[in-house]
Amino acid sequence: MKTVSILGAKGRVSAAVAKAFYHAGWQVIAISRSGHVDGLPAGIEQRGADAMNSQQLTKACLGSDFIFNGLNPPYPDWPKYCLPMAKNVIEAAKVTGATHLFIGNVYNFGSAITLQTNEKAVQNPDTKKGKIRVEMEQLFQRASKDGVQTLNIRSGDFFGGVNKGSWFDLVITSKLHKNTFSYPGPSNLPHAWAYLPDLATAFVRVAEKSKNLPMYDCFHFSGLTISGDELHGLFEKSLGAKLKRAGVPWFILKLGALVVPMLREVVEMSYLWHTPHSLDGAKLKQLIGDDYITPALQAVHQSLVGLDFINQTKAENAA
Repeated sequence: MKTVSILGAKGRVSAAVAKAFYHAGWQVIAISRSGHVDGLPAGIEQRGADAMNSQQLTKACLGSDFIFNGLNPPYPDWPKYCLPMAKNVIEAAKVTGATHLFIGNVYNFGSAITLQTNEKAVQNPDTKKGKIRVEMEQLFQRASKDGVQTLNIRSGDFFGGVNKGSWFDLVITSKLHKNTFSYPGPSNLPHAWAYLPDLATAFVRVAEKSKNLPMYDCFHFSGLTISGDELHGLFEKSLGAKLKRAGVPWFILKLGALVVPMLREVVEMSYLWHTPHSLDGAKLKQLIGDDYITPALQAVHQSLVGLDFINQTKAENAA
C-alpha cells in the first residue's frame, strides 16, 4: 500500500484529493497547520506542521511515497509565502524520497492564453501571481535534476465539494437564493473549469503511473469548458427554475481595490473572465483515459447539492 501526504489539507482541493486517494485504497496522511481537519474519513491519519518550517514539514511527511502540494496562501500573501513553501516541500520530498504532486493553474500563460492551450504553450505571465507560479515550476524543474520527481497537473477554475472559496460558490451562486445567476464576464466566452472530484481522480491515476514518467512532467486537465450561457442553462436544469442574470460590478471592485488588498488581487485576475480559454487534455487522456470525467450537468447538479441549493434527499429520490 502506497502512502501519500496531503499538504494544505483544510483547503478544498487538498480535501478532495485526500478523499480520492483514500477511497482508491491508499494510506493517506492529511497535514495541516493545526493537525486537525473536519470532514475527512476516519481512516486518514492527521498530522500538524507549519509549511514555512522546513523541519516540521519534513518530519510530518516521513513515510510518504508521494506528497501532494495543495498549499495555497491567500492572494495578498503569495509574494511572502509561495516560494519559501515550495522550497520546503521540495526539501521534504528530497529527504523522504517522495514524488511531488503539484496542482498547477492557468496563470502562467497570462492574458495571451487561448483555447486548447497545451503543455508546450509559451508561458508569458503578466500578473504578479502568474510570475510567481512560473518561478515555482522552474524550481520544481531544477529539483528534478537533483532527484526529486514532480508531476504537475494544470487545471482551470475549481468547483464541486462542500468547501467554499472559488468563483463558483463565492460569485456565481452568491445571489442564487434570490433566483439570480451572477457571472463575472461576457456570457458567450468559453471558460476552463475543473470539477474537483474528477481532478482528484486524475491525481490518483497519474500517481499510479509515476514510475514510467519523467522526473518532471506536466499535464493539462481539460475538465469542462463551459461558457456563461451554457452554465446558466445547466443551473436552470439542475434547479428546475428560471434564473435572472446579473453581472459583477468590476468598476466598483476596482475602486475598492485601491484600499483593499484582496480586491486588488482579485481584480488583477479579471482578464480570465474576458478571455476565451481552455486546456488541451490530450496528453493526460493518453496516459489515464477520460472515463472518469463527470458530465457537465451532473457535475453542476452535485455541486449545487453540496452547497445546499438542492435538497440532498430530493436529489437522491430524483436520481
